[in-house]
Amino acid sequence: MVESILRAHGYRTGLFTSPHLVTFRERIRVNDEMISEDDVAADLNIIRNLISDWDPHPTFFEITTALALKHFSEAKIDVTILETGMGGRLDATNIVPSTTSVITSIDFDHQKWLGKTLRDIATEKAGIIKPKTPVVSARQRGAAEKVIRARAAECEAPLRFVTQSHEASPIALRGAHQRHNAALAIAAVRAAKIDIDNAAIVRGLISVVWPARFQRYDSRIVLDGAHNPAAARVLVSAWREVFSDQRATLILAVLSDKDLRGICQALAPIADYILLPKIRSSRAADPKILARIFSNIIPALQHSITSSVVEAIDKARARTAPILITGSLHFAGEALAHLRGQPAAFEECAQ
Repeated sequence: MVESILRAHGYRTGLFTSPHLVTFRERIRVNDEMISEDDVAADLNIIRNLISDWDPHPTFFEITTALALKHFSEAKIDVTILETGMGGRLDATNIVPSTTSVITSIDFDHQKWLGKTLRDIATEKAGIIKPKTPVVSARQRGAAEKVIRARAAECEAPLRFVTQSHEASPIALRGAHQRHNAALAIAAVRAAKIDIDNAAIVRGLISVVWPARFQRYDSRIVLDGAHNPAAARVLVSAWREVFSDQRATLILAVLSDKDLRGICQALAPIADYILLPKIRSSRAADPKILARIFSNIIPALQHSITSSVVEAIDKARARTAPILITGSLHFAGEALAHLRGQPAAFEECAQ
């Protein structure tokens, strides 16, 4: 949303996000244009030669961050928006001086790396706060808020919690949570003291595109990358906002390191029938495990295991209910490639 607002005002933007959905090049954009295949190849060759004898060797994400920064430095952009990869404190993006730090809602995820408690996770996330640099944060749970306040005080960083939603203009993205995200985006731009007018905010929010975030692919299919219980609950709320009491044919694939039961428990109430496909990711949870979880949650809820994403989509389309494809951004990307009729374009990613 920040990038869309700034571009609507006329700024030349650089946007770095992760993970990608279909192609790696989605991660690095200038004015919403993906980095070219030629630039990826040429710049990665330079980076490879530079780091060939480094020990330890940089990670995939660190190399990707370096690629993005090199591309942006040569593109003569006005504003760069960098999304952290997982945490913050030790994230490769944290080497870049910032004019504003933005912290979205913190919940349990990536506990293997970020810690088991909300306080531990918040400590890693709050690591992006820099000395005397403004911070804007979404509303947080008690433990996370305390950590953010303490870190901001330590850094003498001006801190604002954004608790109201944006209601002044339409937003292209569905769900009440996106109005909170919009308010956070506007607050971030203001905190960075970037000159924008209200018209740019209106244009940016009504034109923003964010694939696999309650994306209405067509009149029946919704894609969403919800990958933890909190995100699944937000998805359910958005579903009910749009479809009321109508339940979904749910196509679900989840990565094995996630809270499988928590995700299934959140999604089960809006499911009429569940399809559990085998997907390409080596990290995917076994569909049989997901089937057992659903059987324990709602024994009467019917489900079917399919050999592929395309089989699941075909079976869902044969039913009359609206279709919800979710469980992870990795799975949403694979499904999106199939829906576009370009399954070979899907580039699986580990990070």
